[in-house]
Amino acid sequence: MKYLYFFLITGLLIISCDSHDENKMEVSGTVKGLKKGTLYLQKVEDSVLATLDSLEMRGNGDFTFETTLESPEIYYLYLKKADNNDINDRITFFGEPGKITINTIWNAFDSKAVIEGSETQKKLEKYQEVMSRFNAESLGQMQAASDSTLFNDPVALDSLQKANERNLRRSYLYALNYAMSNSNSHIAPFIALTEVADANVKYLDSLYISLSPEVAQGKYGKALKSHLESRKAE
Repeated sequence: MKYLYFFLITGLLIISCDSHDENKMEVSGTVKGLKKGTLYLQKVEDSVLATLDSLEMRGNGDFTFETTLESPEIYYLYLKKADNNDINDRITFFGEPGKITINTIWNAFDSKAVIEGSETQKKLEKYQEVMSRFNAESLGQMQAASDSTLFNDPVALDSLQKANERNLRRSYLYALNYAMSNSNSHIAPFIALTEVADANVKYLDSLYISLSPEVAQGKYGKALKSHLESRKAE
């Protein structure tokens, strides 16, 4: 009987270790040119930005962090440099189990970051690339509308305003469609919550219903469900 007990305990320990490894994320890389600073791994917990780990950087820009996560979610690498400059100091990335590599340079920490190893991050970057074009078009329209030569041309101003409204509608629809077409990815509820949370409840409801079971049980899937319940109760 004691041998049976021993094997049962051993089996449970092995299963526990395997489960832990499946949910482990390793974030490593290099901050080229960094001589001195502190690097922090962070994420939002209960609406507060929390530091999970930190590393003092002294003459070597290599780093490695390890953490266990329940489901893919947004993480941050924050670099507190010794130059008293808070610009370009935080990299946002979609963390998920496995090995993620982030390489960048110290004086353009966020803008020059190359992130590899996260499929959800790739989907986020693809989405952001298209949205940046919508944003650039909107900015161009607003700049054109501020041209003093158009102040006495109501027809031209009205045309610019309508073009801007069409552009905003297109960007909104793109966000909804992108989320719907990626319902098996944690990017879907994330976009719903951060980009189109005020969309018609029936669209958000359709998106939530289309989520895969794994995504629905993830951090953002649960948050979308809670958001929907609040909207329906209004």
